[in-house]
Amino acid sequence: MTHPVIGIPCARIELDADRPPVMGVQRTYIEALERAGAAPLLIPVGMPADALQALAERLDGLLLAGGEDVDPQFYGAERHPTMRHTDPLRDETEIMLTRWMVTQDRPVLAICRGHQLLNVALGGTLIQDIPSELLVACDHPRFYPSHALDELAHEVRLAVDSRLFAILGQASLWVNSRHHQAVKELGQGLVATAWAPDGVVEGMELPGRRFVVSVQWHPENLLDAVPAMRRLFEAFVAEAAR
Repeated sequence: MTHPVIGIPCARIELDADRPPVMGVQRTYIEALERAGAAPLLIPVGMPADALQALAERLDGLLLAGGEDVDPQFYGAERHPTMRHTDPLRDETEIMLTRWMVTQDRPVLAICRGHQLLNVALGGTLIQDIPSELLVACDHPRFYPSHALDELAHEVRLAVDSRLFAILGQASLWVNSRHHQAVKELGQGLVATAWAPDGVVEGMELPGRRFVVSVQWHPENLLDAVPAMRRLFEAFVAEAAR
């Protein structure tokens, strides 16, 4: 198999007050793609639209990684008091890339923040803070370093007619969890494919496209602990190589 080029938009990372921010992604996303046979390509945020599209035309697939909250301006909501750091420039970059890749029918895998960003890019909305907006909720916000990256937090139930079920081969499984926001109204064409016990949407896909799949948990941290998670990256990369 050839090594398909998978783009990963970067996050802007503040080091300290005396140095400008750097751009990068957590190493685990890169390693997960490499293990599945892909060639990861980091994409800087804030590029001009024409330059971003020129880069996108060279991609075989797009991975939307985790990170900070999506700014509520992109789904027409007021900022909730619990909102954390946002980076509208990253949001804009990822929304443009996502819409372009979906229009061109190129594979997209979205993880955690990426799951939420995919929903927003296609016109959906978000629950801005699960603990204060849902009366009954699982323990979703288990953030590092208080919790291990591969700590299993709660079970998810998969739709048996979904692509996610076909890939993972299980109707339910336990997952890790590091988020305080969640999908609210689904974006255009998206269907929910996995749910936490409290009803939070943990997976989505876009029927009619080669591969547009998202999960709320972090499969890149579970490659060895939960072997089914490797199949998610392998299926994505295989479709990108096709």
